[in-house]
Amino acid sequence: MATILINHVYKRYSSSKHAVVSDFHMEIKDKEFLVFVGPSGCGKSTTLRMIAGLEEISEGEVYIGDRLVNDLPPKDRDIAMVFQNYALYPNMSVFENIAFGLRLRKLPRHEIDQSVRRAARALELDAYLDRKPSQLSGGQRQRVALGRAIVRSPQVFLMDEPLSNLDAKLRVQMRMEIIKLHKTLGVTFVYVTHDQVEAMTMADRIVVMKDGLIQQIDTPEAVYSTPANTFVAGFIGSPQMNFIEGRIQKEPTGRLAFHTSRFAIPLPQDIAAMLERHGLIDKRVTLGIRPENISLEGLYSDAVITGIFKLDELMGADRYLHLEIGQERLLVLRVQAHIRAVEDEPLRIVPDMSKALFFHPDTGVRFA
Repeated sequence: MATILINHVYKRYSSSKHAVVSDFHMEIKDKEFLVFVGPSGCGKSTTLRMIAGLEEISEGEVYIGDRLVNDLPPKDRDIAMVFQNYALYPNMSVFENIAFGLRLRKLPRHEIDQSVRRAARALELDAYLDRKPSQLSGGQRQRVALGRAIVRSPQVFLMDEPLSNLDAKLRVQMRMEIIKLHKTLGVTFVYVTHDQVEAMTMADRIVVMKDGLIQQIDTPEAVYSTPANTFVAGFIGSPQMNFIEGRIQKEPTGRLAFHTSRFAIPLPQDIAAMLERHGLIDKRVTLGIRPENISLEGLYSDAVITGIFKLDELMGADRYLHLEIGQERLLVLRVQAHIRAVEDEPLRIVPDMSKALFFHPDTGVRFA
């Protein structure tokens, strides 16, 4: 079993008062594909390196399987790590690079040969075994780095932004390769990226981090549809979620509505009941709504916002329309590519309030 328990782990450097990673606590399941995602400097790579034994743990415990590994060197943790820069030996052939770890273990020559060729076949590197890394493309070099990890048959694969040096087309191809590899090998993968697309497409579960703290741990679907706070909501999704500050007020009819200085939007009954349970009538809130949940004006809708169209972005099948709705705030909606608007002219739009989320205006926590 290759479960990983990260038990209230901290990382502090003597040069700083603040912890780079604070009270990180979770269990990674056996055979799970877990992705750490967050902006640069959030502590995701540091956490991965503590699991690997490349960074000392300041406080807390890390277990791989049933072994406490805090004081074990990386070579004794039964892990394999794939780095951003591939870390291949330029003077060695592809075969020698893949075989390097096995030779250090002093395995029999025929066993090394079988293991390397089996990994090369799985990664479609058979034709390149005699070449040097300088003769390979970026994607091929990354596959060699994966091959070197595979032949060791580790309990856990740790990957630190392995695709960030590749172009967009190769990244998509290598994402599929790594997903396929995970399914084939049936071992635990822990993957670090700042790219939310990688996180959403590859992970069984995502850990969203900010400033060394876990913001949310959940499936990609849950992180997208029910983000824990405004940071997660804004970080996951492209273009990011729209946020509008306002107040929940009761209309003369008794119905609840979301009010700003420019418009009022009636709320669906179930959302109104949830906000009332939280005691939010006459209180400030932040409304969050994703661009795909806003459409152009409907015939019968009473939830209409008028904005001034400013610019658009053509994204192939979709177009992103940017509207100004006062105080320099831009609101974005996603429409079909053929839809056009006139710059600096009013545009009436309808948010689907059944998909709206509400957050605390100061803490950013979502009201559930």
